[in-house]
Amino acid sequence: MSTFKPHVSAALNRIQPSATLAMTARVSALKASGVDVIGLSAGEPDFDTPDFVKEAAIEAIRNGQTKYTLVDGTVALKDAIRGKFRRDNGLDFGLDQISVNVGGKHTLFNALVATVDPGDEVIIPAPYWVSYPDIVAFAGGTPVIVEGTAAQNYKITPAQLEAAITKKTRWVMFNSPSNPSGAAYSGEELDALGEVIRRHPHVMVMTDDMYEHVWYADFAFTTFAQRCPDLIDRILTVNGCSKAYAMTGWRIGYAGGPAWIIKAMGKLQSQSTSNPCSIAQAAAAAALGGPQQFLDDRNAAFRKRRDMVVAMLNDAPGLDCPVPDGAFYVYPDASGCIGKKTPEGKLIDSDEALIDYFLDSARVAAVHGGAFGLSPAFRVSYATSEAVLKEACVRIQQACAALS
Repeated sequence: MSTFKPHVSAALNRIQPSATLAMTARVSALKASGVDVIGLSAGEPDFDTPDFVKEAAIEAIRNGQTKYTLVDGTVALKDAIRGKFRRDNGLDFGLDQISVNVGGKHTLFNALVATVDPGDEVIIPAPYWVSYPDIVAFAGGTPVIVEGTAAQNYKITPAQLEAAITKKTRWVMFNSPSNPSGAAYSGEELDALGEVIRRHPHVMVMTDDMYEHVWYADFAFTTFAQRCPDLIDRILTVNGCSKAYAMTGWRIGYAGGPAWIIKAMGKLQSQSTSNPCSIAQAAAAAALGGPQQFLDDRNAAFRKRRDMVVAMLNDAPGLDCPVPDGAFYVYPDASGCIGKKTPEGKLIDSDEALIDYFLDSARVAAVHGGAFGLSPAFRVSYATSEAVLKEACVRIQQACAALS
């Protein structure tokens, strides 16, 4: 008999599988077995990649752009990213200040693994994207969670940030508009947070701007480096092509920041993935440098869906759904459902139990708030058709009404 014992690393044991991807897998399995389930768990636009972007990829294949590129991105794509930062954010980066990676998650992973040591702390406002604390933990750091409650419009205050900073703080992470809440920080709110950062010269700021172009707020989008240019040497601005350009499968993320961080990220990438797909890079350059007017049309469609979903979920007994400023998610507070029982007599004692009930009873899949660090709540993605969203919301209404 073999005495071999399976072993995985301590780093791997510090993390959990992505809750959003796990729910998406459950939905796929149910659909494959013939179950009529509506999946609202995936953060993926239902719009297609623009035709001019596809054509750029096809042309790249025809031109033989199918070989290795520079580890952290082609010069053509880096130039397109530099142009995007100048056009949209008023930021001027050199080529050595741009990193291109295999999706936004890879950008975050590279930056944190390249800079975080055991014992370092990373401040993460909650609710947060599910991967933030796990990447920090994988790197050996300690996630420090600061809750931005529904009463605070899912945003943290300068006083909360000040209280969370210690001598061990390495990074503060911001995601605006937010996944999962859709909350966005105004320029004035970023100014106030920047005042706190100035008092702590050892603290760096990582901004995840992935939903920059999915925006509905009355105030204009602005990123941290734009509002606090004197802190530019301590800010990494992260973005990507996945959401705005409906390029989730193309896997292109990028960042602009201090050259030393970009160099460190490139060193790590050289021993992991090496370069992102050459064809996807050509497509991304076209997306960032091409016509941008279509973004307004898509935003108008997202806004219409948002308004319908917010109204319908607010009509569901026990739910309170704030109106998000951007992204394509809502994050309803489910406090009014906790403590109730299903028609079968099962106690809804958590938002995870509520989500399981929705899936089993209403055949609607969402993601529980515990995965995003703030309960009781859940995330619904409205990146799908109005007809599907309306049916899903009716099912949720009926499921909530059946609780007692």
